[in-house]
Amino acid sequence: MNAATRLTIGKREFAWGTRTFVMGIINVTPDSFSGDGLGTDADAAIAQGLRFALEGADMIDVGGESTRPGAEGVDAAEEEQRVLPVIERLAREIAAPISIDTSKAEVASAALEAGAVMLNDVWGLRRDPQMPGVLARFGVPAVVMHNQRGRPFRDVIGDIREGLETSIALATAAGVPRERLIVDPGFGFGWKEEHNLEMLRRLGELRSLGLPILVGTSRKSTIGAVLGLPAEERLFGTAASVALAIANGADVVRVHDVKEMLQVCRVADAVVRGWRRPEDRVV
Repeated sequence: MNAATRLTIGKREFAWGTRTFVMGIINVTPDSFSGDGLGTDADAAIAQGLRFALEGADMIDVGGESTRPGAEGVDAAEEEQRVLPVIERLAREIAAPISIDTSKAEVASAALEAGAVMLNDVWGLRRDPQMPGVLARFGVPAVVMHNQRGRPFRDVIGDIREGLETSIALATAAGVPRERLIVDPGFGFGWKEEHNLEMLRRLGELRSLGLPILVGTSRKSTIGAVLGLPAEERLFGTAASVALAIANGADVVRVHDVKEMLQVCRVADAVVRGWRRPEDRVV
Protein backbone atom coordinates (compact mmCIF):
# COMPACT_ATOMS: atom_id res chain seq x y z
CA MET A 1 0.00 0.00 0.00
CA ASN A 2 1.25 3.48 -0.83
CA ALA A 3 2.07 5.99 1.87
CA ALA A 4 -0.47 8.30 0.24
CA THR A 5 -3.45 5.92 0.30
CA ARG A 6 -6.21 8.32 -0.78
CA LEU A 7 -6.34 11.35 -3.02
CA THR A 8 -9.27 13.57 -3.94
CA ILE A 9 -9.22 14.64 -7.60
CA GLY A 10 -12.04 17.00 -8.40
CA LYS A 11 -15.10 15.51 -6.71
CA ARG A 12 -13.82 11.94 -6.69
CA GLU A 13 -11.76 10.13 -4.11
CA PHE A 14 -9.17 7.64 -5.34
CA ALA A 15 -8.21 4.90 -2.89
CA TRP A 16 -4.83 3.66 -4.07
CA GLY A 17 -4.25 -0.05 -3.85
CA THR A 18 -7.92 -1.02 -4.10
CA ARG A 19 -7.88 -1.34 -7.90
CA THR A 20 -6.19 0.05 -10.99
CA PHE A 21 -7.63 3.30 -12.32
CA VAL A 22 -7.89 4.13 -16.02
CA MET A 23 -7.03 7.48 -17.59
CA GLY A 24 -8.42 7.99 -21.10
CA ILE A 25 -6.30 9.96 -23.59
CA ILE A 26 -7.72 12.75 -25.74
CA ASN A 27 -5.20 14.20 -28.18
CA VAL A 28 -6.46 17.45 -29.69
CA THR A 29 -3.51 17.43 -32.09
CA PRO A 30 -2.96 16.72 -35.79
CA ASP A 31 0.25 14.75 -35.23
CA SER A 32 -0.25 12.18 -32.47
CA PHE A 33 2.15 9.21 -32.76
CA SER A 34 -0.71 6.80 -32.07
CA GLY A 35 -2.87 7.83 -35.00
CA ASP A 36 -5.67 9.06 -32.75
CA GLY A 37 -4.99 12.80 -33.03
CA LEU A 38 -8.21 14.72 -33.56
CA GLY A 39 -6.60 17.82 -35.02
CA THR A 40 -8.46 20.92 -33.90
CA ASP A 41 -11.88 19.24 -34.04
CA ALA A 42 -13.24 20.11 -30.61
CA ASP A 43 -16.55 18.37 -31.29
CA ALA A 44 -14.80 15.09 -32.06
CA ALA A 45 -12.67 15.41 -28.93
CA ILE A 46 -15.72 16.13 -26.79
CA ALA A 47 -17.53 13.14 -28.28
CA GLN A 48 -14.55 10.94 -27.50
CA GLY A 49 -14.45 12.21 -23.92
CA LEU A 50 -18.16 11.52 -23.46
CA ARG A 51 -17.66 8.01 -24.85
CA PHE A 52 -14.73 7.37 -22.53
CA ALA A 53 -16.83 8.46 -19.55
CA LEU A 54 -19.65 6.10 -20.56
CA GLU A 55 -17.14 3.28 -20.97
CA GLY A 56 -15.96 3.81 -17.40
CA ALA A 57 -12.81 5.94 -17.56
CA ASP A 58 -11.83 7.15 -14.11
CA MET A 59 -10.20 10.32 -15.45
CA ILE A 60 -9.74 12.02 -18.83
CA ASP A 61 -6.43 13.55 -19.96
CA VAL A 62 -6.69 16.32 -22.58
CA GLY A 63 -3.60 17.45 -24.46
CA GLY A 64 -3.07 19.96 -27.25
CA GLU A 65 0.59 19.45 -28.14
CA SER A 66 2.14 16.23 -29.40
CA THR A 67 4.93 14.82 -27.23
CA ARG A 68 6.17 12.29 -29.77
CA PRO A 69 9.89 12.48 -30.66
CA GLY A 70 10.57 15.16 -33.26
CA ALA A 71 7.13 16.77 -33.02
CA GLU A 72 6.96 20.50 -33.69
CA GLY A 73 5.98 22.54 -30.66
CA VAL A 74 3.07 24.94 -30.57
CA ASP A 75 2.81 28.21 -28.68
CA ALA A 76 0.62 28.60 -25.61
CA ALA A 77 -2.12 30.48 -27.47
CA GLU A 78 -2.59 27.70 -30.02
CA GLU A 79 -2.46 25.02 -27.35
CA GLU A 80 -5.14 26.83 -25.35
CA GLN A 81 -7.30 27.24 -28.44
CA ARG A 82 -7.20 23.48 -28.94
CA VAL A 83 -7.88 22.29 -25.40
CA LEU A 84 -10.01 24.89 -23.61
CA PRO A 85 -13.30 24.29 -25.49
CA VAL A 86 -12.93 20.56 -24.88
CA ILE A 87 -12.19 20.96 -21.19
CA GLU A 88 -14.99 23.47 -20.61
CA ARG A 89 -17.60 21.21 -22.19
CA LEU A 90 -16.43 17.95 -20.63
CA ALA A 91 -16.16 19.52 -17.18
CA ARG A 92 -19.86 20.40 -17.42
CA GLU A 93 -21.05 17.07 -18.78
CA ILE A 94 -19.10 14.24 -17.15
CA ALA A 95 -18.28 13.31 -13.57
CA ALA A 96 -14.81 11.94 -14.31
CA PRO A 97 -12.09 14.44 -13.41
CA ILE A 98 -10.32 16.20 -16.30
CA SER A 99 -6.54 16.43 -16.46
CA ILE A 100 -4.61 18.92 -18.60
CA ASP A 101 -1.58 17.42 -20.34
CA THR A 102 0.84 20.33 -20.74
CA SER A 103 4.27 21.55 -19.72
CA LYS A 104 3.42 25.24 -20.06
CA ALA A 105 2.37 27.11 -16.93
CA GLU A 106 0.24 29.53 -18.94
CA VAL A 107 -1.74 26.71 -20.53
CA ALA A 108 -2.06 24.85 -17.24
CA SER A 109 -3.45 27.95 -15.53
CA ALA A 110 -6.02 28.57 -18.27
CA ALA A 111 -7.07 24.90 -18.33
CA LEU A 112 -7.48 24.72 -14.56
CA GLU A 113 -9.63 27.84 -14.68
CA ALA A 114 -11.69 26.22 -17.47
CA GLY A 115 -12.53 23.14 -15.40
CA ALA A 116 -9.53 20.81 -15.35
CA VAL A 117 -8.78 19.52 -11.86
CA MET A 118 -5.39 17.88 -12.37
CA LEU A 119 -2.10 18.54 -14.17
CA ASN A 120 -0.14 15.99 -16.19
CA ASP A 121 3.33 17.35 -16.96
CA VAL A 122 5.59 15.13 -19.08
CA TRP A 123 8.58 17.23 -18.03
CA GLY A 124 7.89 16.80 -14.32
CA LEU A 125 7.62 20.55 -13.52
CA ARG A 126 11.16 21.03 -14.86
CA ARG A 127 10.58 22.72 -18.22
CA ASP A 128 8.63 25.82 -17.11
CA PRO A 129 9.89 27.37 -13.86
CA GLN A 130 6.44 28.85 -13.24
CA MET A 131 4.69 25.47 -13.21
CA PRO A 132 5.25 24.54 -9.54
CA GLY A 133 3.75 27.90 -8.51
CA VAL A 134 0.68 27.33 -10.69
CA LEU A 135 0.23 23.90 -9.18
CA ALA A 136 0.45 25.31 -5.66
CA ARG A 137 -1.90 28.20 -6.40
CA PHE A 138 -4.67 25.98 -7.76
CA GLY A 139 -4.20 23.30 -5.12
CA VAL A 140 -4.76 20.41 -7.53
CA PRO A 141 -3.02 17.03 -7.84
CA ALA A 142 -0.40 16.43 -10.52
CA VAL A 143 1.20 13.62 -12.45
CA VAL A 144 4.94 14.32 -12.58
CA MET A 145 6.81 12.32 -15.18
CA HIS A 146 10.48 11.55 -15.53
CA ASN A 147 11.60 12.48 -19.05
CA GLN A 148 14.93 10.95 -20.07
CA ARG A 149 15.27 12.95 -23.28
CA GLY A 150 18.60 14.76 -23.39
CA ARG A 151 19.85 13.16 -20.16
CA PRO A 152 22.87 10.86 -19.78
CA PHE A 153 22.01 7.22 -19.13
CA ARG A 154 23.34 5.32 -16.12
CA ASP A 155 20.67 2.97 -14.80
CA VAL A 156 16.99 2.81 -15.75
CA ILE A 157 15.43 2.85 -12.30
CA GLY A 158 18.22 4.94 -10.80
CA ASP A 159 17.77 7.63 -13.45
CA ILE A 160 13.98 7.57 -13.06
CA ARG A 161 14.13 7.80 -9.28
CA GLU A 162 16.59 10.69 -9.43
CA GLY A 163 14.42 12.59 -11.91
CA LEU A 164 11.23 12.00 -9.96
CA GLU A 165 12.82 13.04 -6.69
CA THR A 166 13.85 16.31 -8.34
CA SER A 167 10.27 16.88 -9.55
CA ILE A 168 8.88 16.06 -6.11
CA ALA A 169 11.32 18.50 -4.54
CA LEU A 170 10.26 21.27 -6.95
CA ALA A 171 6.63 20.69 -6.03
CA THR A 172 7.12 20.59 -2.28
CA ALA A 173 9.39 23.64 -2.34
CA ALA A 174 6.50 25.55 -3.93
CA GLY A 175 4.14 24.42 -1.18
CA VAL A 176 2.52 21.44 -2.92
CA PRO A 177 1.96 18.57 -0.46
CA ARG A 178 3.87 15.46 -1.49
CA GLU A 179 0.75 13.30 -1.14
CA ARG A 180 -0.90 15.30 -3.93
CA LEU A 181 1.52 13.86 -6.48
CA ILE A 182 1.38 10.84 -8.80
CA VAL A 183 4.63 9.66 -10.39
CA ASP A 184 5.12 8.45 -13.96
CA PRO A 185 8.40 6.72 -14.94
CA GLY A 186 8.14 8.01 -18.53
CA PHE A 187 7.80 4.91 -20.70
CA GLY A 188 8.88 5.91 -24.21
CA PHE A 189 10.40 9.27 -23.33
CA GLY A 190 14.08 9.12 -24.23
CA TRP A 191 14.65 5.40 -23.71
CA LYS A 192 15.75 2.58 -25.97
CA GLU A 193 13.27 -0.26 -26.39
CA GLU A 194 15.19 -2.52 -24.02
CA HIS A 195 15.17 0.23 -21.38
CA ASN A 196 11.40 0.61 -21.62
CA LEU A 197 10.96 -3.13 -21.14
CA GLU A 198 13.34 -3.10 -18.18
CA MET A 199 11.34 -0.20 -16.73
CA LEU A 200 8.19 -2.33 -16.64
CA ARG A 201 10.08 -5.33 -15.29
CA ARG A 202 11.57 -3.28 -12.42
CA LEU A 203 8.59 -0.97 -11.86
CA GLY A 204 8.06 -2.25 -8.33
CA GLU A 205 11.33 -0.67 -7.25
CA LEU A 206 9.66 2.74 -7.55
CA ARG A 207 7.22 1.83 -4.77
CA SER A 208 9.89 3.08 -2.38
CA LEU A 209 8.88 6.63 -3.34
CA GLY A 210 5.63 6.04 -1.45
CA LEU A 211 3.47 7.61 -4.16
CA PRO A 212 0.94 6.19 -6.64
CA ILE A 213 2.42 5.20 -9.99
CA LEU A 214 0.94 6.00 -13.41
CA VAL A 215 2.16 4.09 -16.45
CA GLY A 216 1.50 5.01 -20.08
CA THR A 217 2.49 2.28 -22.53
CA SER A 218 -0.52 2.54 -24.86
CA ARG A 219 0.33 1.90 -28.55
CA LYS A 220 3.92 3.08 -28.06
CA SER A 221 6.83 2.32 -30.38
CA THR A 222 8.44 -0.23 -28.09
CA ILE A 223 5.34 -2.40 -28.47
CA GLY A 224 5.56 -1.84 -32.22
CA ALA A 225 9.23 -2.88 -32.21
CA VAL A 226 8.48 -6.11 -30.35
CA LEU A 227 5.51 -7.00 -32.55
CA GLY A 228 6.52 -5.40 -35.85
CA LEU A 229 3.13 -3.69 -36.05
CA PRO A 230 1.91 -0.11 -36.65
CA ALA A 231 0.25 1.92 -33.90
CA GLU A 232 -3.31 1.02 -34.89
CA GLU A 233 -2.54 -2.72 -34.51
CA ARG A 234 -0.99 -2.64 -31.03
CA LEU A 235 -4.10 -3.28 -28.93
CA PHE A 236 -3.07 -6.74 -27.70
CA GLY A 237 0.52 -5.68 -27.15
CA THR A 238 -0.75 -2.75 -25.11
CA ALA A 239 -2.96 -5.14 -23.13
CA ALA A 240 0.05 -7.28 -22.25
CA SER A 241 2.06 -4.25 -21.13
CA VAL A 242 -0.85 -2.93 -19.05
CA ALA A 243 -1.33 -6.26 -17.28
CA LEU A 244 2.38 -6.50 -16.50
CA ALA A 245 2.49 -2.90 -15.29
CA ILE A 246 -0.33 -3.70 -12.87
CA ALA A 247 1.43 -6.86 -11.70
CA ASN A 248 4.52 -4.76 -10.97
CA GLY A 249 2.80 -1.95 -9.08
CA ALA A 250 0.95 0.48 -11.37
CA ASP A 251 -1.99 2.32 -9.79
CA VAL A 252 -3.14 4.20 -12.92
CA VAL A 253 -2.80 3.29 -16.59
CA ARG A 254 -3.08 5.94 -19.31
CA VAL A 255 -4.67 4.44 -22.43
CA HIS A 256 -6.24 5.14 -25.81
CA ASP A 257 -8.63 2.16 -25.69
CA VAL A 258 -10.64 2.63 -22.52
CA LYS A 259 -13.25 -0.10 -22.88
CA GLU A 260 -10.74 -2.82 -23.72
CA MET A 261 -8.14 -1.80 -21.14
CA LEU A 262 -10.75 -1.67 -18.38
CA GLN A 263 -11.31 -5.37 -18.98
CA VAL A 264 -7.57 -5.98 -18.81
CA CYS A 265 -7.40 -4.05 -15.54
CA ARG A 266 -10.25 -5.99 -13.97
CA VAL A 267 -8.70 -9.35 -14.69
CA ALA A 268 -5.20 -8.23 -13.70
CA ASP A 269 -6.59 -6.74 -10.48
CA ALA A 270 -8.45 -9.97 -9.70
CA VAL A 271 -5.12 -11.80 -9.85
CA VAL A 272 -2.90 -9.18 -8.22
CA ARG A 273 -5.21 -7.63 -5.63
CA GLY A 274 -7.69 -10.45 -5.08
CA TRP A 275 -11.25 -10.95 -6.25
CA ARG A 276 -14.67 -11.37 -4.68
CA ARG A 277 -17.70 -12.79 -6.40
CA PRO A 278 -20.30 -10.05 -6.95
CA GLU A 279 -22.71 -11.72 -4.53
CA ASP A 280 -20.05 -11.73 -1.81
CA ARG A 281 -19.17 -8.03 -2.02
CA VAL A 282 -20.13 -5.70 0.78
CA VAL A 283 -22.14 -2.74 -0.56
